[in-house]
Amino acid sequence: MRRDLERIEIPGEHEARERTWAVLDAAFAERQPAQRPVRRLRPVLVIAVALAAVAAALSPPGRAVLDEIREVVGVERAQPALFSLPTQGRLLVVSDPGAWVVQADGSRRLLGPYREATWSPSALFVAATRENELAAVEPDGDVRWTLARRQVHFPRWTGSATDTRIVYLTPSRLRVVPGDGTGDAAGPRAATTVPPAWRPGARFVVAYVDTRGRVWAFDVDARRTFWPPRLSLSPRFADARKLEWSSDGSRLLLVTPSQLVVFGMQAAAPLAVLPMRDVVDAAFEPGTHRIAVARGGEIALFDADRPTAKPRLLFAGTGPFDSLAWSPDGRWLVVGWSAADQWVFVRGDGRRIRAVSNVSEQFRSRSFPRIEGWCCAR
Repeated sequence: MRRDLERIEIPGEHEARERTWAVLDAAFAERQPAQRPVRRLRPVLVIAVALAAVAAALSPPGRAVLDEIREVVGVERAQPALFSLPTQGRLLVVSDPGAWVVQADGSRRLLGPYREATWSPSALFVAATRENELAAVEPDGDVRWTLARRQVHFPRWTGSATDTRIVYLTPSRLRVVPGDGTGDAAGPRAATTVPPAWRPGARFVVAYVDTRGRVWAFDVDARRTFWPPRLSLSPRFADARKLEWSSDGSRLLLVTPSQLVVFGMQAAAPLAVLPMRDVVDAAFEPGTHRIAVARGGEIALFDADRPTAKPRLLFAGTGPFDSLAWSPDGRWLVVGWSAADQWVFVRGDGRRIRAVSNVSEQFRSRSFPRIEGWCCAR
């Protein structure tokens, strides 16, 4: 049937094709010879320009061609809206208007004009930032408290039901404040481009990258270095992008655009260094030492304890992808895909996907919304 349909000529198609080639032929004839060598356009750009010219000359058939091109990027049978999450939990999302809470049934609430946000333990509250303010906000948008600080960045919240801490960055150093907003204190000097990361466990230990590119773990209450061991230093990383702990706190992951670096707690030297290209994001699968990596146009799963083992490909597309986050139960991975304006939910075993289109429109945003976290159901 497909071949039969392809043989059916659309009314006006032949005339449109003739007009197209006439336009292209005239443009070619009027071109000026190049006076000196110029850099060649990338093949993708050449194709895009040619298709744009064709589409401009064609009328309805031309628009159909463009629609067909758009479908090349993205999951073809994606849902038109986020009707529900594939598993329990709630998403925290930041778009142009601010921070949003997304419930498991797909409903959304705008918390306010915040530019960054993070869940508290058990998702009872959200720590959010404006340019010069840190705020604790309830998921319904009510503000509990605020703290004025210069150029606040990357808040992260941890602790138990009765004792919590929020770490955040300012231009000069790392700072920590208890969950009730009192007793804010300065910590070590830290790079402002890498979010700090709390180590799971009873002690308040936070990993950060210092201004020279070295990795440290700081015991907040004891006010001393927790890791690396005394008289040792980690290597320097000029292009560090992210830090993350495994669920058991025995592995620390550092992400750069060209490698994944895995540290243990016994030495400053890495346990594993995985060179790779075009790394965008990476995260430990909950309860394991496996790492999901967004690199270029694919999502792959690596085993930090078996760095030489072949990675498992979970999903591939016309990239690059933007970010990823695991569900609290570790069953699903959400992948941001700005080129397609989609979120793709991928099963941890790679055997099933669900995709949602029109993500920017749903969050009233010109830029592609950023997922800040996927936390437990209240």
